[in-house]
Order: sequence, then C-alpha cells, then structure tokens
Amino acid sequence: MKIGIIVEGQEGLSWDMWRRLVAQTEDLGFDSLWRSDHLFSIIDEAREAHETWLALTVAALETQRLQIGSLVSPMTFRHPAMLAKLAASVDSLSKGRLVLGVGAGWNDREHRAHGLPFPPFQERLDRLQEGIEIILGLHGEGPFHYQGQYYEVETANPYPKPVEKIPLLIGGKGRERFMRLVARYADEWNMTTNSPSFYRERSEALEAQCRAVGRDPATIRRSVAAGILIGRSAQEIERRCIAMQRLMPELAGVSTAEVPEALRAVGWVCGKPDEIVQRLRELAAVGIDRIMLEYNDVDDEDVFELIAREVMPGLEDA
Repeated sequence: MKIGIIVEGQEGLSWDMWRRLVAQTEDLGFDSLWRSDHLFSIIDEAREAHETWLALTVAALETQRLQIGSLVSPMTFRHPAMLAKLAASVDSLSKGRLVLGVGAGWNDREHRAHGLPFPPFQERLDRLQEGIEIILGLHGEGPFHYQGQYYEVETANPYPKPVEKIPLLIGGKGRERFMRLVARYADEWNMTTNSPSFYRERSEALEAQCRAVGRDPATIRRSVAAGILIGRSAQEIERRCIAMQRLMPELAGVSTAEVPEALRAVGWVCGKPDEIVQRLRELAAVGIDRIMLEYNDVDDEDVFELIAREVMPGLEDA
C-alpha cells in the first residue's frame, strides 16, 4: 500500500506552511501529495483559503518525484474547459506527475456564498459526466467539439497537451449512477472511509457497473482518504487530541478521552503506529492500494516523520 498526504488547504494554511510541507513530504518518501479544493473553510470562514490549483503549481515547481493532485475539484466550481487547461498546464510543469481528481460537489453553503449554482444531485452528476467528457476530449489530439445539456465547446484544441494521459481520479461513494461514471471514465476511484466492510460494499457496486460497461475492474486503481491521529504513547495521543479539539470546533463538547472514537466514527484511523499499520493492512486486504492520510495540525511536523518512519515500513508488502 502506498501512502500519500492530503492537506485541507482552506483551514488557515499559509504559503510558508504549504511550501514547508511540500518539501517535507517529498523528503520523507511519501507516494503523493494532495490538496482539497474548497473556496473557504468548512469550520471557520475567517481562516485563509488559498486557491488549490495555484498551490498545486507551487508543488509542481518545488518537487521532483511526488505525484500531486486535487482531492477533489468539484465540476461545479469551474467550466470543464478551464479545468482541463489548468490540469494540462500543471501536468506540463510537473513533467507528468499530476492526478486530476474530480467530483460532483457537495457544499451548498460554499456555492451560494460565491454565486455558484448548486443544482440537485442528479444534475450535478450529469454535469460531472459532461465535464469529464470535455476534459478528455480537450486533452486528446485535434480540434474538439462538444454540445451537451449544460456545457458546450466549439472546435477547441488547446495546448499544451498532457505529457501522457493524465490519470483521472473520481472521488465519492454514491451508488448506481455514480459508480457507472467511475466504471466508464476513472483511472482511480477514491472514497473517504476507514471501514473495510463499507469499502467492500461500494467496491462490489463498482464491479457490477464495470461488468455492465464491459470493463475489467482491475484497471481502476482503488484508494481511500482518511484522517489520522497517531502517537507513540498515550500521552502523545492525548496531546494531539487536544490539538484536534482546538482546530475542529465540533470536538469542543467531546472529552479528550473520547476524541479518538469520535474521529474513528467519521473515518479517521487512530492509535499508536502498530495499531495504524494493522488498520491500514486491513484496508489493503480488501483491495485498496493507496491511502491519503490527513492531519490538520500542519505545525506538528513530527506527525509526518512518525508516519514515514514507523508506519510506511509496515506496509511495504501490503
């Protein structure tokens, strides 16, 4: 199993913090580095929230090895032709290390605050499909024309083209219609969970859709995203629980001792390094080959070194 790091850049992440984290993630040997794509904080709208694709541009310039990507860019934020252009440019800058993660969008408040339409879920799925078709068409050779219900492109042929085909990651855990999109278009499917049984249930739904469209499910990479709370000792875990209570107001009414269980309930993995390794190996056993780990206290640089030194080695054969 490969381990990447995901950063919620809308939660007060400064440019200095981001550049430091980019360098650290590369130096410690992580597989990949990901940015969420939000326009303001989910927790405190007064926090800084720098633009995701500009952050990925910085990461492309300041790394040599890491895969970088969006996890995920809502199709509702940008016209798909503009997203295709951004992706091709960052891919060129990174010499082919970009993964383009897309989704249907989910945060109603965020859309309304910025004057962006937030249609019903089925329409968002329709827009996601049309957007993907436009991105793939614009990244191909020759002029591309598209007339859809929501988007249109007239004989566009933008350059630069991707170094190679940019891997397309589709993020989400929807059912039949969503999984049909993953089966038809995705190179990688990602969902947020720490539960092997929940992942297995959704994976079986994807395999059914792959059979329906005549695709081998093994051609789709499987990944999950999960927060992590880790420490070498009970005291270190308690200190990080207190930090999470400071950074995540929804934990304010939870006792410090109850924080790990509250976080597990929303998909985090929690515990000492050997417990984390065991949990991740359980996920690997059901077919997941990459996990993107999130830790919100980016000033606590020891967390990422701890994961690299005491978790990653335990997953080399997973």
